[in-house]
Amino acid sequence: MADPTISSSSGLNSIVLLKDSNSSEARHSFPQSVGGASPRVWAGLPPECGRGFPQVREGLPPEGGRGFPQRAGHEKPAQGLIREIVRGLVYWQEPKKSVLVFGGSMLVLISLARFSVISVVSYLLLALLCVTITFRVYKSVVHAVQKSDEGHPFKVLMERDIRISPDTARRYMDIFLVKLNTALIQTRRLVLVEDVVDSLKLAVAMWFLTCVGAVFNGITILILADIILFCTPLLYERNKTQIDGYLVRVQSQLEEKLAKLQDKLPGPIKRCKAE
Repeated sequence: MADPTISSSSGLNSIVLLKDSNSSEARHSFPQSVGGASPRVWAGLPPECGRGFPQVREGLPPEGGRGFPQRAGHEKPAQGLIREIVRGLVYWQEPKKSVLVFGGSMLVLISLARFSVISVVSYLLLALLCVTITFRVYKSVVHAVQKSDEGHPFKVLMERDIRISPDTARRYMDIFLVKLNTALIQTRRLVLVEDVVDSLKLAVAMWFLTCVGAVFNGITILILADIILFCTPLLYERNKTQIDGYLVRVQSQLEEKLAKLQDKLPGPIKRCKAE
C-alpha cells in the first residue's frame, strides 16, 4: 500500500513541473516585450493565450497598424478651405460655378456704378423674393392639384443650421485681431520712417494711387480688379514660363536701382537703416 505522504509529494511535484512547462511555453509564445512590458508579465498565462500573436515592435501597433482604426485627421482650417474654394473659382476648375460667381459679381458692381447702394440692395432682395414667392405658390398649386403632401418646398434649407457658433466667432475674431495688429505695426514703421527705403516705396505707391484715383473712381477700380482676378490666373497658368522670366528680369532691375538709390543716401540715413 502506497504511502499517502509520498503520493501527495509526487502530486505536488507534478503540479510544479506542469506549471513550469506552461510558464516556459508561454514565454516562448509571447514576444519579449509588448508595449514595454516585461516577459514576466506573461509567464503565468496558459500557453493558448500566446499562440498566434504577432510580434510587436516597441512603440508600434501590431502589423504596422493594420486592422486598427486610424486616428481621425485634424480638420482643415477655415482659412485653407476658403483659399481652396477661391482658387477653384479663379482658375476655372468648375466653369459653371466660376461663370456664376463672375457674372454675379460683375452685375452687382455695374449696378453700383449706376445706382446707389440702397437701390441695389433693395432690387436684389426684391428679385430674390419674387423668385421664392413664385416658386412657393407654384408648388402649393401643384400639391393641391395632385393632392399630395410633400411639405414646404424649402424645408431642407429652412432646417439647415446657419447660426455662427461662439467658437467660430472667436476664432475669426482672433485671426482678425492678429492681422489688424500686424497692419498697425507696419503702418507705424512706415509712417515714422523706421526704414527710409521702405517709407520711400510707400510714398511712391501712394503717389501712383493718386494718379489712378484721378482717372478712375472706386467702383471702376473694383470692376477692373474683378476682371483681373478671374482672368489673370488662367493666363498665368497658360504662359507661366514667359511671365516668370519677364518678372525675374523686372525684379532684378528694380533691385539694382534700389541698391543704387541706397548707395546715394546720406551717411546718417544709411547708419539708421543698418541699425
